[in-house]
Amino acid sequence: MENRNDNSYTKGFLLGALIGGAVGAITALLVAPKSGEELREDIARRSGEIYGKAADYVSNARDEAEHMVNQGKMQADKIVSSARTQAENLMHNAEQMIQEAKYRAANVKDQVGEGVNKVRDAAKAGADAFRAEIRQSADVDTEL
Repeated sequence: MENRNDNSYTKGFLLGALIGGAVGAITALLVAPKSGEELREDIARRSGEIYGKAADYVSNARDEAEHMVNQGKMQADKIVSSARTQAENLMHNAEQMIQEAKYRAANVKDQVGEGVNKVRDAAKAGADAFRAEIRQSADVDTEL
């Protein structure tokens, strides 16, 4: 940011110096004791020089502006590309986490199902043993 301000200041200074020099040169020509034809030739020559310098300044400013715009575009492209890559990585990681969670949930479901079956089988075996015990007890009572 500071570099841009310095650069702008320098350009402004150079433009001011160029304009000031042109005004000074024209004033010097007008004040100098010369014939009309010599004066017109000097003014024409100096005007051509000043026009050439101004054209160079404008051309350089245009080239520099183009360069800065291109750099800005390249930086924007890099930022967009980086953001896109990071978003893709995040999506990939999220998908992996979802798959892992589904896998773990399925394992827990299977383990719970196995546990329920074991409890059911144990309860049935306990009930069957209890009934057998009662029958045996009833048979013993009837035999007596």
